[in-house]
Amino acid sequence: MATTNDLKNGMVLNLEGQLWQVVEFQHVKPGKGPAFVRTKLKNVLSGKTVDKTFNAGLKVDTATVDRRDMQFLYRDGDGFVFMDVKDYEQTYVPAATVGEAATFLLENQDVVVAFHEDAVLFVELPASVVLTVSHTEPGLQGDRSSAGTKPATLETGAEIQVPLFLNTGDRIKVDTRNGSYISRVTD
Repeated sequence: MATTNDLKNGMVLNLEGQLWQVVEFQHVKPGKGPAFVRTKLKNVLSGKTVDKTFNAGLKVDTATVDRRDMQFLYRDGDGFVFMDVKDYEQTYVPAATVGEAATFLLENQDVVVAFHEDAVLFVELPASVVLTVSHTEPGLQGDRSSAGTKPATLETGAEIQVPLFLNTGDRIKVDTRNGSYISRVTD
């Protein structure tokens, strides 16, 4: 048990028998009336996002979530196989649980897998990953400004918008939270 004053981003709450992850929260103290906490919660299993307001100091039930450092090994049919980096135990995770994270997963990539009572809740990627552009249309001479973008397919199959100056084979850093281009990577 915790109070709404203890909420943090990433915390998992057990509300009405369902697990909800705190995406963002804000403590509000209006000039009149009692303080309250405005939250955005994401259902861990379905991915549905809702806004919920709690009175300040209200007790909420927190879920015990075990976050383990794992490495993505390979895709197996309709799921993914991850290996615990501490004890080398392998875990099969269905594609539905991996969800959007699959678009940026490369073999041997380190991720965090969250468990609740030995059931996999979700897979958390690093904030950004470095991927190679497998296909994009060539840029035209003079397309060197940051004004325009074009579609590019990455080595994982994901399609994102990139600046006009990028070419096939370039390595780029991509934000895994929203799938946006961050920068070109030069090794």
